[in-house]
Amino acid sequence: MLVLLLSIQLLTGCAVGPDYGSPSTELPTRWSNAKATKPPPVPNLSHWWRRLKDPVLNALIKEAVDGNLDVASAKGRIREARATRRQAVGALFPQVAGSGSATRNQASAVSAGDGGTGTYNQFQAGFDASWELDLFGGNRRAVEAATYGVDAAEDDLRATLLTLVGDVAAYYAEARGYQARIALARRTASSQRETAALTQKKFDAGSSSAVDVAKASAQAATTEANIPAYETSYAQAVHRLGVLLGRDPTALTQPLRRSAPIPAPRLPLPTGIPADVLVMRPDVRRAERQLAQYTAKIGQAEAALYPSVTLTGSVSTTGLKIGDLGKSSSIGWSFGPTVSIPIFNGGKLRAAVEIAQAQRDQYHIAWRSAVLSALEDVENSIVSLAQERIRIQSLSKAAQRYREAARLSRSLYETGSSSFLDVLDAERSLYTAEDSLLQSRVAIATDYIALSKALGGGWDGTIDSSRPDVNDVNTGPHIPVSQ
Repeated sequence: MLVLLLSIQLLTGCAVGPDYGSPSTELPTRWSNAKATKPPPVPNLSHWWRRLKDPVLNALIKEAVDGNLDVASAKGRIREARATRRQAVGALFPQVAGSGSATRNQASAVSAGDGGTGTYNQFQAGFDASWELDLFGGNRRAVEAATYGVDAAEDDLRATLLTLVGDVAAYYAEARGYQARIALARRTASSQRETAALTQKKFDAGSSSAVDVAKASAQAATTEANIPAYETSYAQAVHRLGVLLGRDPTALTQPLRRSAPIPAPRLPLPTGIPADVLVMRPDVRRAERQLAQYTAKIGQAEAALYPSVTLTGSVSTTGLKIGDLGKSSSIGWSFGPTVSIPIFNGGKLRAAVEIAQAQRDQYHIAWRSAVLSALEDVENSIVSLAQERIRIQSLSKAAQRYREAARLSRSLYETGSSSFLDVLDAERSLYTAEDSLLQSRVAIATDYIALSKALGGGWDGTIDSSRPDVNDVNTGPHIPVSQ
C-alpha cells in the first residue's frame, strides 16, 4: 500500500499537455511621431480625465462607473469565472455523500415461513466516497484554465471601464461643443439681423438696393438654420450620457442645460514606448490570458486519452429500528480502485484534443491582432492630436483676423465707404472661422481622450465585483452634476 501511494504521488506530480509560456512579438522601440531621443518613462495615466479640468465631467465619470449596466455585467462575469474556478478545484478532492432510507415491507406467506404474512420496517444509513486520482493532470489543467479565466474576466472589466470612461468624456466634450456652436450661431444670427436692419434703413434712404436687403436677410436665416441640427446633435449626446450612467436618457437634460466651456486637456500627454501597451492595455492582457486559458485546456483534453483511476469506498448499516443503526445492526463496507481505460470511441477524444489545439491557435492570433490594433490606435491618436494642435493655431489666427475684418467692413459700410458685399463676405467668413475653431477645440479634447484610451488609461478606483450590481445600479445617490 505504501508503494502504491508513493507511486500515485509521483504520477500526480506531472500533467500532460503543453505548459504555457508568455507569447512574444517584435515591437518598435519608439512611436513613429515621438521626438524623444531616449526611451521615455512609462506614462502615468492615473485618473487621466482630470487633465481635462472639468469637475462636472469628474462627477459624471464616477457616477457612470457606479451605475453603468455594461460594468455591472462585467462584474457578473467575474463572479461566474471565480465560481467556475472553485468548481474546478473541487474536482481535486474526494467526494463524500451520505444516504439514508426507511421502508415498510411485507413478506409473502412462503417467505414468512409460518403460513402467514409478516410486515417489518427496515432502516438504512451509510456513506459513499470516491476520489479520482489526477494521474495525468486533467483536473489540474482544468483549475489552471479556470484561473486564467478569472484573470481574463478581471481584464474584461478593466477594458469595459476603459471604454466607458472614454465614452463619457467624449460625449461630454461633444455636448459642450454643440452648446458652444449653438450659442455662436445665435450670436452671429443676431449680428446679421442687425446688419439686415441697417441695410433696410439704407435702402429706405435710397443708398442701398433691394438685392442687398434680401442677401442680408438670407444670410441671417442661413445661420439660424444650423441651430436645429446642432440642437439635435446636442440632445443625442446628452441622451447617450444618460444611458452610459445607467439612467434614463433624459436624466441629464436639466443638469447639463447650463453652458460650460469645452474641456481643454493639459498637454502633452506622456506616451511611453510601444511595449507598454502589452501591460497597460486591458484588452491586450485579456487576449493573453485567454490564450493561456485555452493552452491549459489542451492538457485537459489530452488527459482524457489516458486511463483514469478512482478510489471508491462505502459504509452502510441496516436495522429494523432506527435505534438499532448504531448498535444492533448489520454493517457492510467496501473499498477498492476502479480503473477506466479508453479503448475505442471513434476518434472522439483525439478530436477533442485537436479542437483544443485549434482554439489555442485562434486565441494566439487574436492576441497578435489585439497587439497590432493597440499599436495602430496609439499611432493614429498621436498623429491626430499633434496635427489638430497645429490646425487650431492656424484657426485661431484666422478667426482673429476675420473678426477684425468684420468689424472694419461693417464700420466702413455704415459710413458708406464700403460695399455691402464686403460686409456680407466678412461676416460669413467670420462665422465659418469661429465655428471651425470650436470644432477644433472639441477635436483636441476627443483626440486626447482617444490617446488616453489607446495607451490603456482607465478607472483606477476600487471595483467591488462581488456585489450583484445589475439589480441595484440605480439605488445609489445621484451626483448633482449641475453644481
